[in-house]
Amino acid sequence: MNSGNNQTRAVLWDLDGTLIDSMPYHLAAWNDALQPLGYHFSVESFLPTIGLRNGEIVRDFLKIDRPPHDIEQLLLAKEARYRTIMRERGLPLLPGVEHWLTALRADGWRHAIVTSAPRHNVEAAVQSTHLDQWVETIVCAEDVINGKPHPEPFLLAADRLGVGPAHCIVVEDAPAGLDGARAAGMKTIGVLTTHAALEANEVVKSLVDLAEDAFDHVLRVA
Repeated sequence: MNSGNNQTRAVLWDLDGTLIDSMPYHLAAWNDALQPLGYHFSVESFLPTIGLRNGEIVRDFLKIDRPPHDIEQLLLAKEARYRTIMRERGLPLLPGVEHWLTALRADGWRHAIVTSAPRHNVEAAVQSTHLDQWVETIVCAEDVINGKPHPEPFLLAADRLGVGPAHCIVVEDAPAGLDGARAAGMKTIGVLTTHAALEANEVVKSLVDLAEDAFDHVLRVA
């Protein structure tokens, strides 16, 4: 894979649906938390929420009009349930993830996670998967004012790594993340884990489908 490029490069990875397959866990946790309020997500109705922050899902997507304290308790209950399910079932990395994290790091690429998930969830996922052996920094919901599709999370991660946006590739499974990456001036790889189609510089069904020079190639795309 070695491209001979001395410029520091970085991959900014989404977490849920890109590095780990946590969507079924989130769906189950949301339905457990929402059941007392009479709400229920199907798989199809849940997909548009992927990449959004929890507060946006409740207020903007579900249009739940409750006092702020009630909303906060709902979100805390959902996340506590998610972490319980994750501990009970385990959390494997998606196919191809370990290969690319290892190979890219050996070739001088730096790694960050950029996620809309709350910090407690991210810490639990990282602990379960040992992602910290590859990833240098993590940007999560509490770190930014504006979440995806705003470019702020991606620009913060690039700044922490000391890598310019033009030398960053964002790997995402959701339109909101890819929109934010483009707005940040970064190249993109879309993974069809949760959506049937995505707009990105390169789109694959799985990370195992990427050619060995895929990241170098995407970075050179005009």
